[in-house]
Amino acid sequence: MGKKQYAVLGLGKFGWSVAMTLAQSGCEVLAVDKNREIVEAIADEVTCAVHADMTNPKAVHSLGLESIDVAVIALAEDMETSIMGTILVKEANVPYVLAKAVSALHATILKKIGADEVVFPEQDSGVRLARNLVSGGFEDLFSLSDAFSMVELKMPAQWTGKTLRELDLRGRYHINVAAIKEGEDVRVSLHPDEQLDSNATMVLIGNNIDLERMKGKLK
Repeated sequence: MGKKQYAVLGLGKFGWSVAMTLAQSGCEVLAVDKNREIVEAIADEVTCAVHADMTNPKAVHSLGLESIDVAVIALAEDMETSIMGTILVKEANVPYVLAKAVSALHATILKKIGADEVVFPEQDSGVRLARNLVSGGFEDLFSLSDAFSMVELKMPAQWTGKTLRELDLRGRYHINVAAIKEGEDVRVSLHPDEQLDSNATMVLIGNNIDLERMKGKLK
């Protein structure tokens, strides 16, 4: 199976940070904006950069979005532009569409027209969003530095019923278990011989490379 393909539509501060972070994570990224200078500025950083008006159906259809797995609608000029872009991308049958909203009303409309997820981000959370998109089985990811992250991982089936001592994540992957979440309960004092529950979520801290290596073993 090839790499997931992402489209980022709208290259303001948020869209730019999403596109750049996805590209730096090794993803294939189609970046689109109606500002030609912005498109030219990012062209060398992403797989493909296109100058296009996302409210123009012909322009959207010419992008070849049929091969895109995830589209991020980062259009922020106005609600109409964002809504039209979302509609056209959904019509292209993109499997997962995430859209940026600027108000509760905007979010409600985006959900009603088919957006799979709606966010209210600023530039710094654009980086976090992009990393979450490529984080695979991780439910959430928080960058602690360029090299280290804290992630939330729903209990893998192969870990259920085992103990932290048996898993030995620190010895095998150099990853530390910071906490275990069960509903609203968060426990940081963990006994190495308690059996892990299938409904729990692990909070892990480690080097990004080690986290990716561990995630690969869970597939």
